[in-house]
Amino acid sequence: MDSALQILPSISTLSSSVASFLSDRLHTKQDLTTAPTLASQLQSQCSELEQTLDDLNSKLESSLLSYASFSDQTRGLINVAGSKLTDLGSLTRAPTSISINGGGEGEWKKGQILGEELPAMAKEVARVEIVRAYAETALKLDALVGDVEDAVSSSMNKNLRKHSSTQSSEELRLHAIERLGQTENVLTTITKTQPQWTRLVSAVDHRVDRALAILRPQAIADHRALLVSLGWPPRLSTMISSNLDAPKSTEVPNPLFTMQGDLKHQYCKNFLALCHLQELQRKRKSRQLEGHYREVALHQPLWAIEELVTPISIACQKHFSKWVDQVEFIFALVYKITRDYVDTMDELLQPLVDESRLIGYSCREEWVSAMVTSLLTYLAKEIFPTYVNQLEDEIVTGIKSQARISWLHIVDLMITFDKRVKSLVSHSGIAFSLQEDANLPRISSLSIFCDRPDWLDLWAEIELKDTLEKLKPELDDDRNWRMKIQGAALSSGPENYKSPAVSGVFLRRLSLVVDRCRSIPTYPLRSRFLRLVGSPLIQRFLDCVLVRCQEAEGLTALTDDNALIKVTNSVNAAHYFESVLKEWCEDIFFLEMGYDQSDSREVQIDGSVGGIFNEEIEHLEAFRNEWVEKISVVVLRGFDAKCRDYMKNRRQWQEKGEEGWAVSKYLIGALDHLQEKMAIIEENLNGIDFVSVWRSLAAGLDRLLFNGILMNNVKFHDCGVQRLSHDLEVLFGAFRAWCLRPEGFFPKLSEGLKLLKMGEEQIQDSLREGKKDKRIRHLGRGEVEKIVNSRVFVN
Repeated sequence: MDSALQILPSISTLSSSVASFLSDRLHTKQDLTTAPTLASQLQSQCSELEQTLDDLNSKLESSLLSYASFSDQTRGLINVAGSKLTDLGSLTRAPTSISINGGGEGEWKKGQILGEELPAMAKEVARVEIVRAYAETALKLDALVGDVEDAVSSSMNKNLRKHSSTQSSEELRLHAIERLGQTENVLTTITKTQPQWTRLVSAVDHRVDRALAILRPQAIADHRALLVSLGWPPRLSTMISSNLDAPKSTEVPNPLFTMQGDLKHQYCKNFLALCHLQELQRKRKSRQLEGHYREVALHQPLWAIEELVTPISIACQKHFSKWVDQVEFIFALVYKITRDYVDTMDELLQPLVDESRLIGYSCREEWVSAMVTSLLTYLAKEIFPTYVNQLEDEIVTGIKSQARISWLHIVDLMITFDKRVKSLVSHSGIAFSLQEDANLPRISSLSIFCDRPDWLDLWAEIELKDTLEKLKPELDDDRNWRMKIQGAALSSGPENYKSPAVSGVFLRRLSLVVDRCRSIPTYPLRSRFLRLVGSPLIQRFLDCVLVRCQEAEGLTALTDDNALIKVTNSVNAAHYFESVLKEWCEDIFFLEMGYDQSDSREVQIDGSVGGIFNEEIEHLEAFRNEWVEKISVVVLRGFDAKCRDYMKNRRQWQEKGEEGWAVSKYLIGALDHLQEKMAIIEENLNGIDFVSVWRSLAAGLDRLLFNGILMNNVKFHDCGVQRLSHDLEVLFGAFRAWCLRPEGFFPKLSEGLKLLKMGEEQIQDSLREGKKDKRIRHLGRGEVEKIVNSRVFVN
C-alpha cells in the first residue's frame, strides 16, 4: 500500500506559477477529488503543445534551408559585383597612387575618380563628340555649297576650274541643282535633330540664296532663248483669222510637237532643270516656314508653264486693245488658245513633271490657270477701270451710259468662260470639286473680285437694279396677283399653297441671282454677293405683299370679301416664298455660305431651318402670323357685332325656347356670318394657314361667349341650360368640318356647360367640400363658383 502512495514534491521545488496554479485548483480537501480529472486535462494539453512544437520545428527547418540557398545566391552576386568594381578601380587608378601613397589614400583617390572625375570626363567626351559632328557637318556643307558656287560661277564665266571643259552649262546647272538638293537634305536633318545649330543653318541658307539668285534667272533666260529658237509663241494672226469658236485649228503647227532631235532633248533637259529647281525651292520654303503659314510654299505656279504663257499673253494684248468694245472676242481668243494647246500639256510636258517628282502638279491645270491669270491681268488693268470711270461719270453728270449694260455683259461672258474652262480641267481625270476648292480661284475669271471686293459690291448694285427693273412690269400686272401657280407643292411636302403667280416671278429672279452667285469661286464672296442682291429682293417681295395687305385693310377694314381675298392671296404668296427659301437653305450650298465668319449672322442647323436667308425667313413668318391673326380677328369682330343682342338678352336663359327653333334666333345671323366668311377664307387661303385661322377664331369665340354669357351675372334655369346646350352644339358643328372633336377647342364654354348640367346635390357637395371636379381644368375657382351660383333649381 505504501508503494502505491505517490509522494508529492516539496513546494520549494515548484515554480511560482505552478504553485499558484495548484493553490487555485486544490484549495480544499474536497478539491482533491477532482485531481485525476485535472491531471488528465493537463496531460491532454501537454500532448497538444508538444505536437504544435514539432510542427513549428519542421517549418523552421525548411525555412532555414530556403534561406541558406538564397544566401548562397546573394553571396555569389555580391562577389561578382565586387570583382567588377575592383576591375573598374584598377582601370581608373593612377599607376603611382598605390606605390607612393598608402592604401587608405589610394581608396580615397579611387572614390574621387568614380564620383567626380568620371562624370566630368563623360561630359567632356560628349561635348567633343558634338564639336566633332558639328565640324564634320560644317565641312560637308561647305564642300556642297562650294560645289554649287563653283558650278554657278563656271556656267556664267565659262571658266571650268573643277570640271572638264566638255561639260555644258546645262550639265553644270544640273550638277549645281543636285548639290543643292543634297545640301537641303542635310539642313532638313539638322533642323530636326540639332535645332540649336541655327547659325550654321542661317549661314548656309545665305550662301544658297546667293547661288539661287544667279542660278534661277540664268535657267529661265536659257529657257526663254530656247523657246524663241523653237518658234514659240505660235503666230496668232492665223488663229484669229479662223473662226474662234471652231474646233482645234490644224493650220497652226504646234512648235512643241514639231521639235526634233537635239533641240527636243535640250528642251526636255532644260524643262527638267526648271522643275528640279522649283521642287528644291518648295522644299526650302517648306522648311523655313515650319510652324507658320506654309500654304504659300506648298504650291506655286509652275515656272516652265508660266514661261510658255507669258509670250502668248504679250502677243495677245496687241489684239485685245482693238477689242475693247467687243470683249467677247477677247474671251473667245483666250479660250481657243487654251483649248488648242491643253492636250500638249498632258502628252508632252506632264511626263517630264512626273519624272522630276514634282508632287501635286498637273500641267493641264497649270496651263489653264496661267492663261486665266493672263486674262485677269488684262481685265483688271484695262477693262474694268474703264467701266468704273464711266459709272462715276454717270453719277456726276446724271446721263445714263452703257456702262451698266457693259458690266453685266462682261460678267455673263466671264461666267460662260469659266464653265468652258472647268470642262477643260475636268477632262484631265483629276477629281475636281466645283464647290470651295483651293484650285477653283486659280481657274476662274471671277476671281478678279477676290482682290477687288469693291468691284463685287458695284456688280451687286448693278445686278440688283437690273433685276428690280425687270420685275417692275410683272409686279404691276394684276393678273400675276390673281392667277395661281400651277403645281405649287414643294418636294418637301404635298401642301398646296394656292400662291399667286407673283411669288413664282420673284423666285425665278432670285434663282437667277443664285445661279450667278454659284460661279463666284469663294464662299465669303458668294455670301457677300447673295446678301447684297438676294436679301434686298426678298425684302422687296415682302414690302409688296405688305403694301397690298395694308391697302386692303385701310379701305374696308377687311369687311369686304374682295379685300379679304386680297389679304389671303398675299399670305399665300408669303407662305410659298418662305417654304421655298427653307427648302433652299437645307442645301449644302447655302449652309456653307452661312458659315462665313466675316458676318455676324449665324447659321442654325440644330433642328431649325437656318442659313444665309434665316433673317428674311423670320420676317416672312412674322408677316404671315400677323395677318393670319388679323383675318381671324376680323371674322371674330363680325361675329361679335352680329350676336350682341344674343349676349345682352339675359331673360332667355330663364325661358323655354321657341317652338321649331333648334337654335336661338338671335344667334342665327352671327352663325351665318361666321360660316360665310370661313367659306371664303377656306377657299382662298392655303391649308396650313387656314388651320391657324380657325383655331385662333375658336379660341376667340370661346373667350367672347364665355365672358359675355357665363360671366355676365345671368341666372340659368333648366330651360336656359338646355337652350345654351343647343346653341353651343350648333356653334361646335360649324367647326366639325375641320376637326373631329371641336368642343376641345372651346375649353371654357365646354366646361362651363358641364357645370351648369350638374345636379343640385352634386353642386352643393362640390361647394361644401371646396374641391373642383377633375374634369374642370381650364376654369379657376372663382369662375367655377360664379357659374355654380348662377344656376337656379326650381322644385
